[in-house]
Amino acid sequence: MRIRRHFEPFQGITIDARVWRWLGIGVGMVLAGYLTAYLILFPAPILPGHHAVPRVLGLTMPEAQAEIQKDKLQITDGGAEPHPTAPQGTVIWQDPPADVVAPEGTKVTLVTSAGPPKIPVPDVAGLDAALAQSMVAAAGLVVSQVESVQAASPTGLAMMTRPPAGTALAPGAGLTVVISRGAPTIAVPDLLGMASADARTKLENQGLQLGTVTRRRTNDGSPGTVVAQSPAAGTLAAPGTVVDIVVARSPQ
Repeated sequence: MRIRRHFEPFQGITIDARVWRWLGIGVGMVLAGYLTAYLILFPAPILPGHHAVPRVLGLTMPEAQAEIQKDKLQITDGGAEPHPTAPQGTVIWQDPPADVVAPEGTKVTLVTSAGPPKIPVPDVAGLDAALAQSMVAAAGLVVSQVESVQAASPTGLAMMTRPPAGTALAPGAGLTVVISRGAPTIAVPDLLGMASADARTKLENQGLQLGTVTRRRTNDGSPGTVVAQSPAAGTLAAPGTVVDIVVARSPQ
């Protein structure tokens, strides 16, 4: 014999408002998580014909162009600006920024790095040679050559730089510092007809130096004697000036 049980319908059962509130919060959290995953973690265009702008910062212009055109967007060259660390030619700014959803054909403006800012050559005229070189180094440049010239300025003072002061150079670029070797106050002696050894001695006694000795066949003088010199005799020269001579050889 079967016994049938009769259950009374659910009556008089009510759901508290707090339960509805918690259910609403739960549904909201699920929806928020879905939207976060859809729009941020895994962004995708909502409308057809729209694409997320790719991130191209740090890429070269050709690389950035390939990435942007892959998403059917266009490029506008925004020029170049100095940047202290980004290598020259790499993208340092883009508009619209990465991950913005834009319609096909949208123009993305790219600005590339022009490299580190240029450094103006400091004005070292009138400074001691050592101080002038220190100032160039402190500015971030390099003294690649020191050149001396005859000048009315005291010996050892900087006259100028090449390139001149104010010229903008890349960091670490080399330049020349021109130093005064004093005013030309020594008359170059007449060396014609002297043996090369005697010419050297006379120059050194005057505070000058013997430079290049060229030997040439000529009938202008006795073999082994000086037949030409530069600078010429009587020229005023600064101490240490180099005098080149030509020594006669036998014409045979």
